Order: sequence, then structure tokens, then C-alpha cells
Amino acid sequence: MSSVGMLSVAKVQRRNAWRYYVRGVAYGDGLRPVGQSLKAAQEAAGLPPGRWRGRGLAALGLTEGAEVSERQMELAFGQGRHPDADRIERRLLDDGVDPAAARRATVLGQPIEEIEARQQRPLLALDFTFRPQASLTVLWALGDAHTRRVIEGAHERAVAQALRWLEDDVAETRWASGRGRARTPALVVAAFRHFDNRDGAPLLHEHCLILNRVQRPDTGGEPTWGALDTTKLYQHVVAAGTLYTLTMTTEVCEELGLATVPREVTPGLRPVMEVAGVEQDLIDWSATRREQIDQALVGITDRYVKKHGRLPDERARHGLGWWAAQDTRRAKKTPKPLEQLRAWWRASAILRLGQEVVDGLLERCRAAGAVIRARVRPVVDTALAAVDVAAIVFTVRRSFARRHVLAEARRHLLETLRGRGFTRGLDDYIADAALSRHARQLTVPVPGRRTPAPDQLTYTADFAWPHRWWVAGVDGKPPRESSRYERARVAGLALQNAIRDARILAALGGEASAATSAAVDHQDQAAPHAVGHPDRDAALTPAQRAAAVHAHQQAAMPEEYLDGRTTDPATWLYTPKNLALLAAFTQASEARGRLIADGAPPKQLAKDAADPARQQQYPAQPDQGRGAGPNR
Repeated sequence: MSSVGMLSVAKVQRRNAWRYYVRGVAYGDGLRPVGQSLKAAQEAAGLPPGRWRGRGLAALGLTEGAEVSERQMELAFGQGRHPDADRIERRLLDDGVDPAAARRATVLGQPIEEIEARQQRPLLALDFTFRPQASLTVLWALGDAHTRRVIEGAHERAVAQALRWLEDDVAETRWASGRGRARTPALVVAAFRHFDNRDGAPLLHEHCLILNRVQRPDTGGEPTWGALDTTKLYQHVVAAGTLYTLTMTTEVCEELGLATVPREVTPGLRPVMEVAGVEQDLIDWSATRREQIDQALVGITDRYVKKHGRLPDERARHGLGWWAAQDTRRAKKTPKPLEQLRAWWRASAILRLGQEVVDGLLERCRAAGAVIRARVRPVVDTALAAVDVAAIVFTVRRSFARRHVLAEARRHLLETLRGRGFTRGLDDYIADAALSRHARQLTVPVPGRRTPAPDQLTYTADFAWPHRWWVAGVDGKPPRESSRYERARVAGLALQNAIRDARILAALGGEASAATSAAVDHQDQAAPHAVGHPDRDAALTPAQRAAAVHAHQQAAMPEEYLDGRTTDPATWLYTPKNLALLAAFTQASEARGRLIADGAPPKQLAKDAADPARQQQYPAQPDQGRGAGPNR
């Protein structure tokens, strides 16, 4: 299982893995009593039934939104057969078809038994689990009926949009070891909505089991079923998760008059955009699993740093988070109806934080949101967005694909607009602008081989690789090296500021350097992008436009990312590694001093200096005039 932001992914494989989903996931992540049917257990526990989703249902004769039965789960996700295989098989048998042939007619794609005969584990589905940020979960759990309906509706539409995007832009089937490949914009999904975690704390989330079977394009004969290119789905998990978060957050904020602020979860890593006005105490109250995982993650991360000598990167953090989640995973519990859970959540929050904090939550969020919405206009400068996105992706990854740029463009909209609405398709526009203006293609087509698809191309950027620096320690902790995300944020802001300065100089008629003039000419290709709101000024002078863009970006991207975080470049001298070098240098100097005090002859000192083993005791002093560059 892997987790990326607000979307996690797990495999559903053979060896009765489907039973875990029928007995547990379909039952609110609980443990269903033996002998009780799924439908009866869901009704007794007040749980909503699973629902079918996806365009692929039409090929199966199923209806979008229809209820998922236990037998359908077993057939589709346990045996790789048609969800209504029993009915189809009976009809064929009544028509005189051989039993083996009748059963084979209900199999979707290659039979599971053939895959297992090759000593392989068949992958039957992928479990995409969507969940909102902690602040939205708190508002949903403690808000009134209207607030809860708004959040649940936004969650449902955001999940639907993410799945639709996977169908339209990502889903493919492949065969013949990848030599055959075709788009398949029709998935089959069984969705189960849950309301709490294993501790009973609020956690609105949705399990979407994506069947690893899709119908291939008709080649003239009978339509055939094959497997999804699951590798490609995995590659686009981050982009799908950011689309879900952006869609849901924007809809809730627009509907309720809220706004978002960045909340740093782990120093040096990307912040989470939470609803303004939801205090950290409320987030801590709801995030019981998060607290357990964070406590376990501290020790796991420390061991990683000691072993590798650096902070874990994005991929490593996902793996460490998975281990921490497994180490703190509790046994399944008996699910409870939502109304009962909400009563318990309210009583628990009041007992811990007081009734005034709970009852005034939505009003505080609206007041905080009004302040932010008053200074953050619904306008996105696509030129600044493109350079910021390209700088961040390049600094974090060096080489990248369009999916990485698209995910960062969606993050940029979430961070810049703070919950304000935007024109649909603006994320794709920014991603394409970042690739066309600030990136160069690395993938070179090879004659005689299949031409790579657009989303299989890799790029890099022409920006300078930002230097590392060190961040002062807090609470007695030693200094730490800046993370790639911190360096990416500084690189993006530096480039944005250069563009702003160039625009202002050009607008005011100032003399610009050749580089500045080139920047102005280049960025003038994209004027600030109005996002469909009628309150935007109809016309601005160049100077007014430059000032408005500058004010907007400063309001939307304040100093939360940098204020009080970075230190003087000389601070890097006091990192644990360099302190050890300085200590060794001091010890060596003291040893030389004792030799001199003891009257050692100059020849002996010269011999010590020429001895390679002894030279290791005299490390070169770090260059105090430079920060650590990319090769340091």
C-alpha cells in the first residue's frame, strides 16, 4: 500500500484478498459477524451500501449508482468474472451450452487459474482511497446538517471528477508485453464510503476498488477484455490526488465562504492547505491515527537518517509512512451509525475543548475566510504560475514528466487561490505553459521503436540548480539540511520576483538589462489570467497590472514558507557532520601541540604530515564563504 497526500492506493490480489474487502472494507472497515449477509450487516450498522461507478459499467450491463452485492464482489474481485456471472451462466446452460464453456464465457480477460498456473499472483483490483484534509473532516464531523451536506456533496463530486480524469487521460490496456497498447476510457469501480477510522474518530473517506479488467477497443470481432496498465495508474496517483483535493476544497470554500491556509505537518516538507479558522487543537483531536503514526514515524525516520545521512525523499517518506501505519494499526471494530458517531464526536470535542470552541467553529472559519478572500482575488497569473511550477518540479526531481508538472500546477492553484474558484482546465494550461516555456525534452524517439506517448516523455529545465543551506535547529535539536521542497520554494519565488521586477521596470519605462528585457518579452506572451469572475477590472494600465499581479501573489503566497526558517549561510558549519570534522581537527591540533611541547624534532612532525593515515586526522576546514552546492 502507498499513500500520497489525500489519496492512498493498495493492491487487491488473489489468495482470497477479496474476502478482506467483503468482510471488512464493505462493512465500514469493521469485522462483519460470521454468517451474516453483507446487506443485513450494513443495514444493522447503519452503513451505506457500496455503489457501482465508471463508464465501463455499460459494457457489463450494470447501472451507475447501483448497489454492489456481496456475490458481485466475490465474482468480480475474487474470481475475475462478470459481476452477474451466475445469471449469465444459467442462461447459457439453459440454452444447452457446455458447462465449461458457459463458465468461460463469464470470465473477463485471462482466467485467474491460468495466471496462477504460471506461479504468478494475479492483480484483481486497485483500491484508491480518497479522503479530505483534517480541517474539512473536523468541519464535517462537528458542523450542522447543511455544512455536512455541502462537504459530503463536494467529496462525492471530487471523487467522481478524479475517476473521470483517470478514465479520460490515464487508463490504458496493454498486451503482448506492452507491444500492444490502447486507450480505455471506461473503468469499472465499486465505491464504499466510510465515516471513521479504527479508533472511531471522524475520517470521511471513500474506497474505490478499480477492477483490473477493461474492455479493449473492438478490432472487428467480439469485444475482448484485458488488464489495465496498472503501472500507469500508479504513476498518476499524485496527480489524481491533487485533483481531488483541489476540486473538493474549492467547492466547499466557495459554497461556505471559507478560505485555506498552509499548515506545516513536517518541517521542511510540503505544507497541507487547511481551512482557515480550524485550530490545531481540533485537528489534533480528530487525528488520533495521525498522532500514533507520527510518533512511530519519528523513530523510523531517525533510523533512516542515521543509515543514509539525509532526510527521506518523497518516495522514501511514503514507504516510511506505510511502515509507521502498519506498526500502529489496531484491530477492526464494530461499525456504528453516523448519527451515533456524530453525537459521540460532539461530546468528545466539547469535553476536550469546550462547547464554545465547538459551537463557534463555522463562524470562526467564515470570519477567517472573509479576511483572506478580501485580499486574495480570483486571478491567476499564468506566466508566474508556469515558472513557479517548473522551478519546483525541477528542483525536487531534476527530470520529470507531464504528470509531475500537472500535479504541481494543481497544488499551485490550491495554494495561490486559497479556495477561490477558477476556470476549468486552468491546471492543464499552466502545465503546458511550464513545459513549453521552461522545460526541454529529454526523451529521444528511437527509429524502429514505438514512438512514446506524450505522457511518457521526460523533461528537465534550464534553471540553475539551487544551492543547499542549513536550517537552524529548534528545541535543542541540531541544524538540519534544507529539504528539496524548501529549496524549490525559494527557487520559484526568486524567479517570480525577477519576472515581477522586469515587468514593473518595463511598465514604468525603466531601462532593463538584456536578460531583463528577454524575460519581459517572454512573459508578455501570457497576460494575467482572469478566472471567470465578473468583479475583475475590465482594463488596467501596464503599471496597474504589474502592481496588481505583484500584490496578488504577495497576498496569496506570504512568508509562511520562509519566515524564521532559514539562517545565515555560515550556519551550515555547525551541522553534525561538520562538527565532527571540526572536533577531529581540534584533537589533531592538540596532539601536534603536545608533540611540540614534548620537544618532538621537526623531522618527526614532517613525517606525521606526510603520513596518509595521519593526514586523515587533519581534515580541511570547510569553505566558510560558500554554501553547499549540488556536488557537495
